[in-house]
Amino acid sequence: MRTIAVEEHFVASGFAEKGAGDDPGEGDTTETSLTNRLGDLGEERLTAMDEGGIDVQVISETQLHGVELTAEEWVTLAEEANDELADAVAAHPDRFAGFATLPMAAPEKAADELERTVAEHGFVGAMINGATDGQFLDHPRFVPVLERAAELDVPLYIHPGFPPDEVEEAYYEGFGSEIDFSLATTSWGWHAEAGLHALRLIASGVFDRLPDLKIVLGHMGEMIPFMLDRIDEWLSPLTTELEHDVPHYFRKHFWLTTSGMFSQIPFRAALEAVGADNVMFAVDYPYSSNEKGRRFIENVDVPPSDLEKITHRNAERLFGLSED
Repeated sequence: MRTIAVEEHFVASGFAEKGAGDDPGEGDTTETSLTNRLGDLGEERLTAMDEGGIDVQVISETQLHGVELTAEEWVTLAEEANDELADAVAAHPDRFAGFATLPMAAPEKAADELERTVAEHGFVGAMINGATDGQFLDHPRFVPVLERAAELDVPLYIHPGFPPDEVEEAYYEGFGSEIDFSLATTSWGWHAEAGLHALRLIASGVFDRLPDLKIVLGHMGEMIPFMLDRIDEWLSPLTTELEHDVPHYFRKHFWLTTSGMFSQIPFRAALEAVGADNVMFAVDYPYSSNEKGRRFIENVDVPPSDLEKITHRNAERLFGLSED
């Protein structure tokens, strides 16, 4: 069974020098080995893919939590990171594909960088890690990025981001550093925020203005599938300026991935919410295990035709990847 994993991370050397990739990961991965795996775009990654039964990774820059950058530094480091990833993709075109990292603090330059990486490197979209300066993608400043993604017909992958300091202090602190961190990020907080990010985009009307815009959400849809009926009941009647109800946009413009959540209940919710054509396999390497992801997807209870879509055909279609 061919498997394309679509939320797999690395840290570029320039960002690593600024401290990116040093945060603790999920599960039992030690911080040292996590940092090493994030930095590798060669044999160690390929060996891990082979051992875990992963044929292709769509690779993206990891979180930049705690990294202090000016807008100008971000532009330069993003370009360098994308070129570094492009070299790895060029060296292993049958195993790797790339998402651009964008300097979102400079939206016009971010839009240009998206176009450059698609045109020059064949990247298949971009990964955006949470809010920028406390602002979500529905803010008017980010219109250039959304318009360029729609024009290029490539998706934007909205990945969870670390909460602003004031939110983290008010909502998640008080239990000790490890529990505080988990509440704010991997066990709850940033997933809820990513779901909010998606709902804000829908409520803004951007999909009426840009009907070709495509968004990917990881972690089985960042809580929205479980809440979709209630969202429809309480939010859709208020969004009277939109052409459709909220679930319509979610089913038409969003693709959901399995990244880092290998259990049946959220999988069934994601499948029910958007259908088998809009669910894709992902591991969240190296924060999650390739073996665990592969074992999960091999044992889901779906028809073989749907399993083919989820494991590789949807990714091939959405990202323009060649078939095996």
